[in-house]
Amino acid sequence: MATVDPDPQRGSAVLSDLDLESDEELWDDDDSADHSGWFCVRTDPFPCPAPNCSFVAEFMTAAHLVLVWEERDDPNLLWHAQRAKEVSRNPRIVPYQSGFGPSASYYAWEAAGRPVHGVKGKATR
Repeated sequence: MATVDPDPQRGSAVLSDLDLESDEELWDDDDSADHSGWFCVRTDPFPCPAPNCSFVAEFMTAAHLVLVWEERDDPNLLWHAQRAKEVSRNPRIVPYQSGFGPSASYYAWEAAGRPVHGVKGKATR
């Protein structure tokens, strides 16, 4: 099991009850819907937690997909933005644009078991 620093530091990955894996396929949201106009959480850049992965996220992501919510005041969106604030990632809720990169509905990601690149299992809140 991964250990978690009780006082996360800026730029650190936040993982709980997770095992890291090094070689796995990235999850791909089968939903090809255009999420333009939905909402996402933009953050200060932070690295992917997977070993040897050079991806740097500027949004709340899962498996390198920008997580999106249909409503700006969705409780899960607000919870994740607050969590990002607690670890000094400077979150801002912004309308998603396709230029941000591929996206996935938060609820589709959750239904898929909350896969994260380089992490086996799912986080618990």
